[in-house]
Amino acid sequence: MKVVITSEGANMDDPIDPRFGRCSTFVLADTDDDAVRSVPNDAAMQPGGAGVQAAENVVNVGAEAVITGQLGPKAAQVLQAASIPVYGGASGTVRDALEAFKKGRLKILQESGPGRGMGTGRGMGGGGGRGMGQGGGRKG
Repeated sequence: MKVVITSEGANMDDPIDPRFGRCSTFVLADTDDDAVRSVPNDAAMQPGGAGVQAAENVVNVGAEAVITGQLGPKAAQVLQAASIPVYGGASGTVRDALEAFKKGRLKILQESGPGRGMGTGRGMGGGGGRGMGQGGGRKG
C-alpha cells in the first residue's frame, strides 16, 4: 500500500508535519516493498487553495492512504472523492508514524469513498438570539 505522510523533511527520520496543505514534503512509503521516496509539496507556498492542490498532488502520486494531523474541508473532499482514507494521531518522525499505521494505532480522520468521512460544514452560524433577522416576508 502506498502511504503518504506529511513531513517537515525528505527523510524517514524527519518530524511529521501536522499541516496537510502547508507541509514542506510528502514522504511516499510503500508498505509492500518498503520503498520510500519524497515529493516536495509545491502547494505549500500558494497564497490560497494549498490544501486542494496538495490533495490533487497526493492523488496523482498514487497514494492509497494519507497520514497527517489535520486537513481542511476542501482537501478532505478531494481525497474522499478519490477514495483515499486519512489517518491522524501520529507523532514523532515519519518512521514512527508509518510504524503506528502498520500496527493499526492511528485514528481514521476520514473514511474513503463517497458519502462518508468528515463533514465539511464550518459551524459558524451567526445566531446570538438578538432578533436581528432580515426576513423578506411572504410573497403572495
